[in-house]
Amino acid sequence: MSQSKIKLYSYWRSSAAYRVRIALALKGLAYDTHPVHLLQGGGEQHHPDFLALNPQGCVPAMRDGQRMITQSLAIIEHLEETRDQPPLLPTGSRERAFVRAVALAIACDIHPLNNLSVQQYLEREFGVDDAGREKWMHHWLGRGLTAVEKMLDNNIALGRFASGESPGMAECFIVPQIYNARRFNLPLDAYPHLVSIDKACAALPEFQAAHPDNQPDKPADA
Repeated sequence: MSQSKIKLYSYWRSSAAYRVRIALALKGLAYDTHPVHLLQGGGEQHHPDFLALNPQGCVPAMRDGQRMITQSLAIIEHLEETRDQPPLLPTGSRERAFVRAVALAIACDIHPLNNLSVQQYLEREFGVDDAGREKWMHHWLGRGLTAVEKMLDNNIALGRFASGESPGMAECFIVPQIYNARRFNLPLDAYPHLVSIDKACAALPEFQAAHPDNQPDKPADA
């Protein structure tokens, strides 16, 4: 596997791209950011040059040597398989399954119902206003985060982080989703484990570097 510098196609506020930035930071991997503005000019992710790289027309996409990889979970698994230190997954098979379950609960069940394309469709096709959009977001975020909170409550390996005393794949997904919840004004009192994990991560330089506020493509007026 080539160890050449990685190129990450990212948008500063994309939670999926945020996941990959955290993983890259935890792995200590250098990368170049190639911004893809999801709103400008109708969305640069829909432009033919980007669709040639990722036919789904979404971020993140990551070039590692000659290979282009899409989907945040696939990218993070690729990083774990090709750069195994420090590990993002625990050693035991049951613990690894739990971490993957948390990641999938967020990536497959929470995020798809709340991403930008869904919000735009609700507005365009059904005339949903800001209040209606927030109600939609609160419903699906709340339902999903309630389930993840219960998963954590039942995890005997729960420590400072989701599966022990070191952050890993689970935190790559939890932290961006909590960021989204705050962005859409969802009260977080019902999720003490998730809030505690997010707070522990916020103190670490890797998570600070990956935060949307610290991205080169964040607009000055955002």
